[in-house]
Amino acid sequence: MKFVYSDKYEIDIGIHVFPTVKYRLIKEKLLNENLAKEEDFIEPPKPDIEDIRLVHTQEYLDDLLNLRWTSRTIRSELPLNWEIVEAYLLAASGTILTLKIALEEKIGFHIGGGFHHAFPDHAEGFCYINDIAVGIRKLQKEGLIKKAAVIDCDLHQGNGTAKIFQKDESVFTFSIHQENLYPIKEESDWDIGLLDFTGDDVYLQHLKEAVPKIIETHKPELIVYVAGADPYKNDQLGLLRLTKEGLIERDKIVIKNALANNIPVGVVLGGGYALDVMDTVEIHFNTAKVCLELLKEEREKINE
Repeated sequence: MKFVYSDKYEIDIGIHVFPTVKYRLIKEKLLNENLAKEEDFIEPPKPDIEDIRLVHTQEYLDDLLNLRWTSRTIRSELPLNWEIVEAYLLAASGTILTLKIALEEKIGFHIGGGFHHAFPDHAEGFCYINDIAVGIRKLQKEGLIKKAAVIDCDLHQGNGTAKIFQKDESVFTFSIHQENLYPIKEESDWDIGLLDFTGDDVYLQHLKEAVPKIIETHKPELIVYVAGADPYKNDQLGLLRLTKEGLIERDKIVIKNALANNIPVGVVLGGGYALDVMDTVEIHFNTAKVCLELLKEEREKINE
């Protein structure tokens, strides 16, 4: 399995809850655990601004690319400099590549991306560019897919993604998240807002019921899976109480259902803000491990 990754994702944002070091640490753990070799990591191509324009307005991009601190950029809750902007543009390119890999190899895995709070006309919540939407729009433009589904399992609702695709029947948006928490909610095609302190059993039951229904009713040609690490019980920003084992089961539900229905999956990471950054790294690593194991099982079935 190929992993889309760039060293440029590790950006200096000062003292901040967003641990950009996690991307490098995930790569290192995959190498150290012998689950990947150096040649399995693919650098995203240079981003094409025309791809970004498929989602974002020219007014917003003018502010962003010229590093202007305005009402359109200030809600990012991040610094604004070229290193950071470049990383977000590159992540969008990385998600495009990830989704194309998924079409070829059943699963594409981006050690990055999942910036679901970015709106067409403004940044929000650590998100400057909505790579999820850019990736889907690019593949649609190239005629590679018509219909897609976003299965967003981050702690926070994917409000930007929901808004972008609200009137678009070709893209089904699903979000399962903590209800009493940022952001101000937009309307996805299907939202499951969970009570504070929801644990594994309730969460997983909702997901077991939802994912097959999404596949059956929408019949997507591609799933973008936002595999946030922040529903974890020790995350600093939320009050969901999922265990690491529960999050592994979450990943299995999504990936197994996709593979069983021959639907390619592009995995993006989304958030993760555990008190110990290595917990966040382990959760994302476990998602990669689930993908590797299930893909291996799938290929063994084909070869029988």
